[in-house]
Amino acid sequence: MKAILCTKYGPVEDLKIGDVPKPIPREHEVLIKVSFSAVNDYDWSMVRGKPGIYRLFLGFFKPKRPIPGMELSGIIEAIGENVTAFKLGEAVYGDISDHGFGTFAEYLCIHEKAIVKKPEYLSFEDAAALSHAANLAWQGLVDVGQIKKGMKVLINGAGGGVGTLGLYIAKTYDAEVTGVDTGDKLKTMAKIGYDHIIDYKETDFTSNNTKYDLVLDAKTNRPPKAYIRVLSPNGKYVSIGGKIKNLLQILFARKVRKKPVFMVGLKANKDLDQIHKLYEDGRLKPEVDGPYPLEKAPWAIQHFGEGKHTGKVIISMQD
Repeated sequence: MKAILCTKYGPVEDLKIGDVPKPIPREHEVLIKVSFSAVNDYDWSMVRGKPGIYRLFLGFFKPKRPIPGMELSGIIEAIGENVTAFKLGEAVYGDISDHGFGTFAEYLCIHEKAIVKKPEYLSFEDAAALSHAANLAWQGLVDVGQIKKGMKVLINGAGGGVGTLGLYIAKTYDAEVTGVDTGDKLKTMAKIGYDHIIDYKETDFTSNNTKYDLVLDAKTNRPPKAYIRVLSPNGKYVSIGGKIKNLLQILFARKVRKKPVFMVGLKANKDLDQIHKLYEDGRLKPEVDGPYPLEKAPWAIQHFGEGKHTGKVIISMQD
């Protein structure tokens, strides 16, 4: 089978498309014929081996797992011993990061707990765009942020996967939502319904006088004190990830200084039932950048890493 192979850390140009043996499912595993996958921060970090601290789990000198990818949609083609949740031919999808990686391939074996059944009304393409980003947005806004009806919400990194899906979730609470991003993403943000749009290249929202009840940060490119300035008296700041030094400062501000700053500890696939309902009702729709063929995966990872994408960057794994 064909797969994207990362055998050493470096520029994305070093990635290769190689032929590797088709895997065979072990106990509790299913073999999935992958339809679509999506590019995430994990892939950008894995290819480059940066930040360096990530090599503690990626592999110090080279990746332990040479095939990137942590999201997929596809069809179950074989079942290992003692699998109880799925049958042959069922459509599935999910964020598999709790159980492994390797979705940038035509086939993948993974534990049955890593995936969920794909509803018939959800396309394979959209499914690949939802599992990771929609859960981050839901858990950031609802579980951690405890969003309430009519809140003033700001989303930093509003034109990416989490930001575009986060808008739809916030709007189910009739929130007034401000989005921060730049470039071509601003047009998409206006199209999907952001109430206010800030181009960070022109305006520093942390220096404005506007206060927000909830800030969801998909970038975390500033220290927490910058975000605390724009919070209302009972406001919350929630990070879904970003620069390591800023994340450490958030931990310190939360644990030691008791500031209202939080981080999402993602629970993969936990809230997909809620996402299914919004999708089926037409109240949520992922913005898809692509899909691009497997051969363009190196370019797509670079496209994502440079922040030039809008919504979720999707890779097609089949001809």
